[in-house]
Amino acid sequence: MRRIDAIGIVFGVFVLGGFAYIVLEFAGLNSFSAGIWSQVLLVGGLIGWLLSYLFRAVGNKMTYHQQREEYEKAFLQNQLDKLSPEQREKLLAEVEQQENN
Repeated sequence: MRRIDAIGIVFGVFVLGGFAYIVLEFAGLNSFSAGIWSQVLLVGGLIGWLLSYLFRAVGNKMTYHQQREEYEKAFLQNQLDKLSPEQREKLLAEVEQQENN
């Protein structure tokens, strides 16, 4: 993520909080209650985002992990493709022998 993206997200959240305050005040809440409820909405959203981030991080569902897995698979497939048929047969025999033990 670039710095400008992070600044845009922060600005968007700031504007969203102000918009929530205006909507709640227009809905009939006094300014104090509208301020409290807009903060509750923002903090609830922040906690929800944090929990989703933690679940993705613990479950290795992050973009970095997925890219790394794809790279490792492509690398191993490339190495396998470089082997001659004799080397591939020898490798498969070794794998089968290890599986049987």
